[in-house]
Parts: sequence; C-alpha cells; structure tokens
Amino acid sequence: MKQTIIYLVRHGQTEWNLEKRMQGHKNSPLTNLGITQANGLYNKLFEETIDVIYSSESKRACDTAEIIKGNRIIPIIVNKELREINMGDWEGMKQSDIISKYPEIWNHFWNDPLLYTPTGLGESYQKLQDRVIPEVKNIINSNQGKTIIIVTHRITLKVIMAHFNNQEIQNIWDTADIEPASLCKICIENGISKILLFGDTSHYK
Repeated sequence: MKQTIIYLVRHGQTEWNLEKRMQGHKNSPLTNLGITQANGLYNKLFEETIDVIYSSESKRACDTAEIIKGNRIIPIIVNKELREINMGDWEGMKQSDIISKYPEIWNHFWNDPLLYTPTGLGESYQKLQDRVIPEVKNIINSNQGKTIIIVTHRITLKVIMAHFNNQEIQNIWDTADIEPASLCKICIENGISKILLFGDTSHYK
C-alpha cells in the first residue's frame, strides 16, 4: 500500500504572539515575519506533490495555508475541529496578567496538563484531545496514500504529535516546543506511523 504523508504546520507568527497575548479561538493577524515564515514553507514544500490542505478555521491558520498553497491548484478544506485549545477567559489577555491573576492554573497549563482546569468556557487538554485526534484520524482515513498538509496551532499540534509519539498528555511539554510556521512530518505505511520531522524550522531565513 502506498504511504500516506502528513505535513503538520503551525501558523506563522502573529501580532498577539509578539505581544505575548493568548489567542486560543480568538485571532490576530500574521506579522510580516509570520508571512515570511509561511513563504519559507511554501518554498520548502513547493516540489512536493500535495493532494489536499486542511486548515483550522482561525484566520491566522487559513492565511498560512493560502501562502503555502500559492498559485498551485490544491483544495483547502477549512475544519473547525483543528482550532487551537479554547483558553476561555485568557483569550486576548497578556501572559503577564494571566500569571498575576491565575498563577497556579498558569503553572498547571505549562507543567502539569492533567491538573490544568480552564477558566470560563475554556477546554481542558483532555477535551482538546477528544476533539482533535478523531478528526485527524478521519482526515487520514479519507486520504489513504495521499500527501496531506494540516495547518493548525501550537497546543493542538503538541497534542497531535503526542498521539503519534505514543505519549501521555501529562508529558507533552517534555518534547521540543512547536515554533511559528514550524513543520512536522508523519509517514504512515501499513498502519504504522513514523515521525520524520518534529518542529523543523530549517526553512526560516
């Protein structure tokens, strides 16, 4: 059976990334650097035969997907299940203000995901996993033997990569971080997945 290749991309740098604000389901535009980072991905993947691009419905992800696509005839399928973790009351807040107001929850978010309890209508790591992993499996099952790009977000990508790494949620921050517009690559053959790239930024100029 032909290999299924999945490229997993985090969106490029945004204005709120620069301002150290939490985004979640809210959005802020790509910066000039974020656009440059996405163009680096366009160049890196230009020689690849891409069958389909899936993108989170957040505009920063859709914009990154459009840049990677360029003028090639590749369908972009927008999928709300690929959105970032819902951060509840934290969305739009500066990290420094969150640390002042919610120091223990902030610590759990980064260091003990199983103890993290979201504020407001936010999602736990488990809820994110329950939302996104079945969707990724659906995408793979619908595109057997194809080459797929999935454009999504930092925490969502950490959860997806933990799944492919057979890693428990509480340990997802033990592996390298996922930088803006970084690239992961999974190869699936005969039902066995292999991680070929994790958080690669070699296309940064």
